[in-house]
Amino acid sequence: MKIACVGVGYVGLVVGACLADLGNDVIGVARTQDKIDNLNKGIVPIYEPGINEILNRNLKEKRIRFTTDIKDAIINSEVIFIGVGTPPGKDHKADLSQVLDIAEKIGKYMTGYRVIINKSTVPVGTADLVTETIQKNQKEPFEFDVVSNPEFLREGEAVSDFTIPDRIVVGASSERARNIMEQVYSGIAKTDRPLVFTDVKSAEIIKYASNALLATRISFMNELSHLCEKVGADIKQVAKGVGLDSRIGPKFLQAGVGYGGSCFPKDVQALIQTMKEYNCESKIIEAVEDVNFRQKRSIVPKVKSLVPQLKGKKIAIFGLAFKPKTDDMRDAPSTIIINELQEFGAIIYAFDPVAEENAKKILKNVNYCDGPYDATKDADALVIVTEWDELRNLDKEKIKESMKTPNVIDGRNIYEPEEMKSLGFNYIGIGR
Repeated sequence: MKIACVGVGYVGLVVGACLADLGNDVIGVARTQDKIDNLNKGIVPIYEPGINEILNRNLKEKRIRFTTDIKDAIINSEVIFIGVGTPPGKDHKADLSQVLDIAEKIGKYMTGYRVIINKSTVPVGTADLVTETIQKNQKEPFEFDVVSNPEFLREGEAVSDFTIPDRIVVGASSERARNIMEQVYSGIAKTDRPLVFTDVKSAEIIKYASNALLATRISFMNELSHLCEKVGADIKQVAKGVGLDSRIGPKFLQAGVGYGGSCFPKDVQALIQTMKEYNCESKIIEAVEDVNFRQKRSIVPKVKSLVPQLKGKKIAIFGLAFKPKTDDMRDAPSTIIINELQEFGAIIYAFDPVAEENAKKILKNVNYCDGPYDATKDADALVIVTEWDELRNLDKEKIKESMKTPNVIDGRNIYEPEEMKSLGFNYIGIGR
């Protein structure tokens, strides 16, 4: 099939490259020439495991190309994915300006029937807005369908999430659109990873509902972790016991420093605003957001319990990205923690395997280190913020010997309290 992906960030680039890998002819569209030039050379602007290999393979086979010419992409495609950003706008509502700008251009340039797919995360009712925008800008009344096909791609796992999904949700209002979507996903959809057809509005809600529910599980365990600390229980043992219930399951039950990233924070906030817009109460979801806000700010008091006077003290930070396997710093808990530590006069030495360059755009007066042992040298405390696998099996004796004072605040519970204390660390975890 001939497919256009308008927007080639985390979502559009993965979708486009993976669909090309299935044998489709794909055109990726972005606004800036520098980005297009780099992508056509196989230079990927994001850190996402596996995407480099797929992109370069399909560039070589000439199944994918990139352009700033959206008119060319619209004319030469049967299917158009809209994968542009929907950042928080006024009152945390999703800003749909980029989506509607693309819809306007589709209406202007389309030359026949098209399936337009909302891949961006958008609030319920967006498909209607896109439909109206296309109709207003059509030079001739060509038929088209607007489909909701929400993405469920985890940063760091996006390639496998697209090619081996739990499910593929498609909200479509015509049999013609459903048939085309079946063709698009014919190489991916299987019995154990089904193509699920719904009405358009249900599909739009499914995306927000999924992210809000996952965020709820995280915030629930984070809130429960404070009780565990008060009574001497272990949140990891609690999570295991709860997660073994088949009705609940073990995923997203790990307490930590709070959630961040490009999805959960803005999607939870956007869902709250949508519910208010329709005069629906959102008490649970508002509580989820509030708990997450407080959780990010619960780390510095733990640091201060071990290092009461932070002025001039060296604090080592392990991990800057909001989660492992990505360089994404959007709403990363590390930014809150580091800024608060700096307000108390602490000197920050940080290590992250891939997020340093993006962190430099956000954080000020941070000393970046080449490795974890460089960060802990002469440190008064170590704060673990991102659970990179390479941090789990470090030489703890070496860390202790390098530190000025062996204080460890483990914001991801990657180490065991008994082992750390037996090694002579002053150790504080989350809910332990």
